[in-house]
Amino acid sequence: MKIKFQKIFWGKLKSLLLLLCIILITESLYAQTDSTTNKVKVDPPKKEEENLNVFQQWIKWNNPGSLALNHLTRQAEVYYKIRDKQIDKLKTKNDWLKRQQVVKNKLKELIGNFPKKEALNPEITGIIQKEGYRIEKIIYEPVPGYYETGCLYIPDKINGKAPAILNVFGHDQASFREEYYQVIITNLVKKGMIVFAIDPLGQGEHVQYYDREIKFSAIGYSVIEHCYFGNVCFLAGVSSAKHFIWDGIRAIDYLLTRSEVDPENIGVTGFSEGGTVTSYLMALDDRVKVAIPCSWPTAYRRLLEMKGIGDAETILIHGLAKGITFEDLLEVRSPKPTLMTFTSRDEYLSLQGARDALREAKKVYSAFGKEDNLELVEDDYKHWMTPKIRLAMYAFFQKHFNMTGNPAEEKTDLPTVKELTVTPTGQIATYKGGKMVFDLNKKESEKLGENLEQSRRDIAKHLIKVKIKAREISGYATPSPDKEGAFINGRYQRKGYTVELDAILGESGDYAILVLLFKPDDSLVKHPAVVYLHSKGKITDAVPGGEIEELVKQGYVVAAADVLGMGETKHTSGRGHQDGYTAVLIGRSMVGIQAGDIIRVVNYLKSRSDVNPQKIGAIAFNEMCLALLHAAAFDSSINHISLIGSLISYQSVIMNRFYRIGITKRPGSDDYWHPYEVDFTWGIASVLTAYDLPDLMGCLAPRKIVLAGLIDSMLEPASTELISKELEFPRSVYAKRAPGNLKILEKIDDLNAIVKWSFE
Repeated sequence: MKIKFQKIFWGKLKSLLLLLCIILITESLYAQTDSTTNKVKVDPPKKEEENLNVFQQWIKWNNPGSLALNHLTRQAEVYYKIRDKQIDKLKTKNDWLKRQQVVKNKLKELIGNFPKKEALNPEITGIIQKEGYRIEKIIYEPVPGYYETGCLYIPDKINGKAPAILNVFGHDQASFREEYYQVIITNLVKKGMIVFAIDPLGQGEHVQYYDREIKFSAIGYSVIEHCYFGNVCFLAGVSSAKHFIWDGIRAIDYLLTRSEVDPENIGVTGFSEGGTVTSYLMALDDRVKVAIPCSWPTAYRRLLEMKGIGDAETILIHGLAKGITFEDLLEVRSPKPTLMTFTSRDEYLSLQGARDALREAKKVYSAFGKEDNLELVEDDYKHWMTPKIRLAMYAFFQKHFNMTGNPAEEKTDLPTVKELTVTPTGQIATYKGGKMVFDLNKKESEKLGENLEQSRRDIAKHLIKVKIKAREISGYATPSPDKEGAFINGRYQRKGYTVELDAILGESGDYAILVLLFKPDDSLVKHPAVVYLHSKGKITDAVPGGEIEELVKQGYVVAAADVLGMGETKHTSGRGHQDGYTAVLIGRSMVGIQAGDIIRVVNYLKSRSDVNPQKIGAIAFNEMCLALLHAAAFDSSINHISLIGSLISYQSVIMNRFYRIGITKRPGSDDYWHPYEVDFTWGIASVLTAYDLPDLMGCLAPRKIVLAGLIDSMLEPASTELISKELEFPRSVYAKRAPGNLKILEKIDDLNAIVKWSFE
């Protein structure tokens, strides 16, 4: 028993001695003795690398690049549900007739008045004879001095009058000259139909920004041109779709001047973007008997959820907010024959949306007793006109034009690109010159500018109106304090101050505004505060030794923020223009939404015990100046603002043929075909119908405002002449209300000095 106890004792002792040795070795590695105090000195922990991304390790918002588009899509769904309830009430033919009239009135309101119909002045530049048909090369004027090109295909043997089809096209740069389009056109002609193929804007011989040196568009291929001129149309309160539609309406006018054409049998068809234009024309022009929109007809609901908005011409300003969707374009023409075609693996559009649209539109066709007049043909392929779809197209036209014959596709004598070139030079721009969409839009915009100048003569009345209309047009939603909240997701200690990572709930609580809160380590109870907004994101000037640190050292609390669509929440889930264009569709703007987010940041600062709520200013750089200017005009709790690198006015964009705001050079792309991407996050649809940026500047008086490094439409420093012209109104307001409180500087040399002056 004694021996057993000794073994246990010595075993325990050995274990304790081993543990003591481990402790001593560990301490020798991590500590050293201070010879002066004889105390153990522990080394500080290794310095941690800062991660200033607020969304790090945050499950709820783990896909920040989709937050902006998801937020807009959820709002779009609200409008769809309102429309759903209206449609559910429609049961009888009479119900649908009333709905059709409502839709016609809304379309007229959304598109606006078309120009007066004047002489088309058609010119035939050549005639090509092919086997079984001839081609007449046509130039006509939808508007005086504005030229359109097209080719008229006429069968050789026509008994009396023949049905005629207007053919509009997708985004192929060569337009109808592409071989696969020629296969379709010549097959329709061989089956006895006349076809008028026209060049859409920005395509074929109708390039809008033609550069004689590179012999191509200075902007890029058709999609880029469409968005480019579409943006300036939006600023003037016009959807560029209006110009595409008018070209089509006038093309039908031309067809009806031809003795060979049967005016009772007019059709229209188009693929992709051409399907867009076809859908508008079939809804707006009662002369269209048979319509076949291909690879575009899809319900906006599914399009927004799955693929996203396409180009500028595919949407009407505030269309969905007014209750108008693609389904309405189908239903308003009931019971006329309509065939939709779609492929199952379309890269850009949603087949489910086409099915949904068909399901709803069938109700109105059934109410008219013509359910068979509406069809959908599908095929399993990518974005394309497959043989199955082409066969269905031929057969549908033959059936509803009461034509006999075999619908099967046959081999035809295809014309060459040279034979289909309408102008001697290959472009309207180099042959006729004349007006382009920019010129038409500029002319209308000049009237808007004159209206603004007239309104500005009564300063007090004008400023009241501007504040009201700017809220409405920008789609600004006043923040609700009860729905706001803030969350911390980390903090770093720097020399003399802390950096806190905060998230503030945005609109509806379905996204977050991200804030880096810089707070001085001092004894001051209440600090003046600055909201800091940079177009490249909150991290841009957040490094030690940067601009923000300099402000913090002067005793300011600084909130560097990423509002929705900026920095961490920059839209990356689709093409760059989708968030801006979706906002246009639902009556919002990214600028207006971001203005609300800025106010939420201000409210957060006001709620903090370490901030003086009476001393909150804001600084913005580049495109963020637009949102800050709106926010300050809407909320006077922003004491002062400094705009650095701000666009001087929207008017300066719309009055110049070229602009660079919202234009991003594609990485690694040095070719002329697709050099840029175009977005509209900076723009506000219809803005110039009621106000401009200088009007908002006037609204801030008597608060202090600094304008430094103002830029023009090309992102170049604004000239003295441009500054004098555009800022005449805010200068006059400040001269009367707060002389000296408006500073206009060429550049900022000392940001601290500007902030100090602003708080004085």
